[in-house]
Amino acid sequence: MTLLQSYKKNAVLPSEYYQLPEQEMRDRIKKIKEKMGESLYIPGHHYQKDEVIDFSDDAGDSLQLAQLSAKTKAEYIVFCGVHFMAETADMLSSPDQTVILPDLRAGCSMADMADIYQTERAWSKLTEFFGNSILPLTYVNSTADIKAFCGMNGGATVTSSNAEKMLKWAFSEKERILFLPDQHLGRNTAYNMGIPLEEMAVWNPQTEELETEQPIENIKVILWKGHCSVHEKFTVEHIRSFRLRDDNWNIIVHPECTHDVVTASDFSGSTHYIIETLKAAEKGSKWAVGTEMNLVNRLSSQYPDIDVQSLNPNMCPCLTMNRIDLPHLLWSLENIENGNPQNIITVNGETKSFALMALNRMLQRA
Repeated sequence: MTLLQSYKKNAVLPSEYYQLPEQEMRDRIKKIKEKMGESLYIPGHHYQKDEVIDFSDDAGDSLQLAQLSAKTKAEYIVFCGVHFMAETADMLSSPDQTVILPDLRAGCSMADMADIYQTERAWSKLTEFFGNSILPLTYVNSTADIKAFCGMNGGATVTSSNAEKMLKWAFSEKERILFLPDQHLGRNTAYNMGIPLEEMAVWNPQTEELETEQPIENIKVILWKGHCSVHEKFTVEHIRSFRLRDDNWNIIVHPECTHDVVTASDFSGSTHYIIETLKAAEKGSKWAVGTEMNLVNRLSSQYPDIDVQSLNPNMCPCLTMNRIDLPHLLWSLENIENGNPQNIITVNGETKSFALMALNRMLQRA
């Protein structure tokens, strides 16, 4: 069965919004927020620009924000993140809540690397190879369709914080795991659990081939060939550069980074882990951080008593995340105020039902 959820057609931001002075946009947003009160909730992902975070009711990770959204009394949830995050918010919220993404172009390249058609074809071929020995897991950074596929096939979602716990559960259910869509989080997590790299293979959805030099009966973890375009830009050479400059640098990276980068670093963990580690860091300590630039810059400002720099000095912010800006936020709020909300995110009933199975299997164990 193919599961496809749908969006309303992306409405285009009128050009005049780009001509507005920043202070005027801020004043208009503030006025609408004050007028709407509890009927409006604006969650902002950690990777958003400061100008957006300034108006967010909460800042956090994707699942955390979706859960917070569902707990509010808000009629409108204007999700400042990317579309898979807004999908999750829609699935967890009540029917009388409306989830809006200010710009539908705010997608996620990682999530887009695994679509439902590719996944169903892969599943068919992999089950020919391995029979009924595979359980699918998907990172929450995936589309509602992929979450639903995992739910339908007995699998679950994972976050970067609980991935190891969920892999342990999956191995108690089946002999093998198909891990979607980020190969690096899957590889790093499985390796930390003691699974050798030789027992992992990569499924290439473009060639529809299993990439491995090992006998397939030895394979325990099948990694989808996807990645985060931001975190893959950190390299071992960046780490060497910091260490050569001063061996007092602490290197901390997200587990979406490549295996060699994670292995060469001092610390690795989720966005929450990175934030909490720097929050508790010793005064005067030095930290090279391998994650999204907006967050790194914010941490540098928040903790002036420590030296916080990006591990990649030439890194750009996440381009799709940064499509959400003051003009789009203001436009979204004024559309709501005028009774004509745009870019409503709606996950269809069947997809939602199976996707929630995958989410709930995780939430029951995490």
